[in-house]
Amino acid sequence: MLIDIQSLRLQIDGTPVLRDVNLSVDKGEIYGLLGPNGAGKSTTIAVALGLRQSDAGSVRVLGVDPRVDSEAVHAQTGVLPEQGGFYDWMTARDYLDFFARLYGKEYDAAALSVRLEQVGLDPALTRAIGAYSRGMKQRLGLARALLPEPRLLILDEPTNGLDPRGRREIHDLLIDLSANRNVGILLCTHLLDDVDRLCHRIGILVEGQTVAQGAIAELLRAGNQPSRFRLRLTGPPSAEVPGVVRVVAQEGEWWVVDIEPGVLPDAAWRQLLFSGWPVTEIHRAGGGLEDLYLTLSERRAA
Repeated sequence: MLIDIQSLRLQIDGTPVLRDVNLSVDKGEIYGLLGPNGAGKSTTIAVALGLRQSDAGSVRVLGVDPRVDSEAVHAQTGVLPEQGGFYDWMTARDYLDFFARLYGKEYDAAALSVRLEQVGLDPALTRAIGAYSRGMKQRLGLARALLPEPRLLILDEPTNGLDPRGRREIHDLLIDLSANRNVGILLCTHLLDDVDRLCHRIGILVEGQTVAQGAIAELLRAGNQPSRFRLRLTGPPSAEVPGVVRVVAQEGEWWVVDIEPGVLPDAAWRQLLFSGWPVTEIHRAGGGLEDLYLTLSERRAA
């Protein structure tokens, strides 16, 4: 287990900030940490990195207690914070070289070029960082996080400022890191589409408390949350598919269906196609992770 946090509690100036946080991230896993602003996500990360001392609970990161040996954690962890911390007068290559030395690593020009290419930046780029777009800075921040060749990545909104193509490239990179390099990734984001595509498991924090943790399909099943989609068909469905989808309405050539709780969309579409449904377009119309998240956060915050 790369991160194992149990019953974490912390008060700041007498105010409870973390009331009961539980979080676990294994190697090769992408874990989504979700919650409203002020829920305690950043504070939880600060404790995991040894930047804050908790009042109670158990914290183990990469096999050690970061409150006792934070240097061992930092040496094997790459971090992309919400605020990037860029030096506007540097070039991308100079910036990575500077941080590599802080990690005690020596990278030649070819190795730095590989890091830049890995995140979709041109290694020949000589403009100062101050002239970069927000998306370019996000890419550079991710390249910096990869410098220590980490076993664990902690990323706060890694696709902020990226266009759809850029988001897809970063998604593919994170999937490759987890699946082929066994890197564990803790992903903090408000973009539920990113979570749906990337995360093996999620945890939802509300007012400093973990209110749900597990695989998305399991949480949807437990919360009895269907996912609603609009399907465009070239003709009527050829057969019912009980236990997979429920037809809610028909609007001309569009059919509104709910995927039954616990059924993954990809599995549902395969079942429909095998059953002869002439589907040409699919659009999400609500439900699923978004409704689960809103239900849990609003209920607990009330």
